[in-house]
Amino acid sequence: MAHHHHLPPKSTKLFSTPFREKPDPKQKFSLFRISLLILLCFASASFLKLSSFSPPPILSSAYSNSSRTQHSKHSNNSASPPPPPPPCSTLINHGPTTSNSITNLLCCDRSHFRTDVCYMLGDIRTAAGNGRRSILLVGPSQVNKTEEKIRPYTRKWETEIMSTVDELSLRPSPVSAAKRCDVRHVAPAVVFSTGGYTGNVYHEFNDGIIPLYITAARFAGEVVLAVVEYHEWWFMKYRRILEKISKYEIVDLRRDKRVHCFDEMIVGLKIHGDLAIDSNLMHNGKSILDFQSLLTAALSSSSPQPLPQPLPVTTHHRLHLTILIRHHSRRLLNLPSILHLAHHSGFHTTLLSPKRSTPISHLHHSLSSSDALLAVHGAALTHLLFMRPGSVLIQVIPIGLDWAAETYYGEPARRLGLHYLAYNVTAEESSLSKVYGKNDPVLKNPKLVTSKGWAETKRVYMDKQDVDLDLKRFGKVIQRAKDHLMRIKSKKNID
Repeated sequence: MAHHHHLPPKSTKLFSTPFREKPDPKQKFSLFRISLLILLCFASASFLKLSSFSPPPILSSAYSNSSRTQHSKHSNNSASPPPPPPPCSTLINHGPTTSNSITNLLCCDRSHFRTDVCYMLGDIRTAAGNGRRSILLVGPSQVNKTEEKIRPYTRKWETEIMSTVDELSLRPSPVSAAKRCDVRHVAPAVVFSTGGYTGNVYHEFNDGIIPLYITAARFAGEVVLAVVEYHEWWFMKYRRILEKISKYEIVDLRRDKRVHCFDEMIVGLKIHGDLAIDSNLMHNGKSILDFQSLLTAALSSSSPQPLPQPLPVTTHHRLHLTILIRHHSRRLLNLPSILHLAHHSGFHTTLLSPKRSTPISHLHHSLSSSDALLAVHGAALTHLLFMRPGSVLIQVIPIGLDWAAETYYGEPARRLGLHYLAYNVTAEESSLSKVYGKNDPVLKNPKLVTSKGWAETKRVYMDKQDVDLDLKRFGKVIQRAKDHLMRIKSKKNID
């Protein structure tokens, strides 16, 4: 019969039997056993689920103190891991804090494009041998067990000059491999190089002295200066400044074979910019004026002033103009005419030709007592650091040197509070006009030449160019300088 094909199979007849039918006793007993088995399985599953359950955090926090105490008695008594150290830059700038338990550390901050600076804390020992200069961190290192290499000089991006700077290896060392201390220092150390461009006064200040001041300022004199590639002439030249930065004898890492031991060390120098000190990055907010104050204290025979003082009121009618003289390139070809012009404009002039042997105190005295400084672009303009706020700097800028003149001396002069006047030489005033045609890119499009790099800029514009100033044009600049100085002195007289 067709309607019977939807009936369930016989094996399921027990569950589909109509209730009106009387069930078979054997079938009833089988149903009971199956139901009991299902209940037992359900109970077992529920028990397993409950046994694996852990309360959410909000419930755990509601446990009583006694419950937590009881639980802790049965848990492992493992100490929590030590907190991570501060960023390396923080340690370099401020040192370890009392809340920091780290006692053995080696790290490096390589984030700056101008310089790398490393920091060491713990049992630090100098080591030399087999032509290799190392500084050891003795004992187990908690943070960094790898060796770090550094050339402690602030022109990191110039690979050619950096390759000439001695490399230091900073490496952790077991006690058994380290030599015993010959000299134990109570003060921390700052390690730097006087290699590179040392010998050029701009680089001596920009790459060395100012970064050293920036890096060591937080120690307030309680710091040992350890020098790679130490030069005796450099120390004699800057001794009085160095004595204001450190109260201790300098360590010559190249020649001194003794094992010097320290508890804290900075390797490399921080740098903020070209002849620049950013007070926002300095300990106690020190600025370039504080550095000037240090120079005055170190180089002046009189008692130091807290900060460089503005121009004094002069009792004579003539203003004092100092002219820096160059002898090999970028010379003032019509210097006698310039002297005559300055004299008729009311200036008393002094000629200054700095050499390596010139005592820096002599240069400081000459420039700190001047009302104005005139110079063709060159390293000697670094001595603008000795001038007082309110005085005038006149920079004669030969063709092709606009960017360098502004970056290296124009901007620093303004930061020092100087009245900066730039005199840009024309093609007719440049000696290059006698070498190149008036339509040559050297004269007509200097940017095309300078875009080829510093070596080409130096060859064409730095090394082979002199200037013959147009006295009519230049006379206007001299007059502007005089007007500025007279306004300042008139105001001082009124005050």
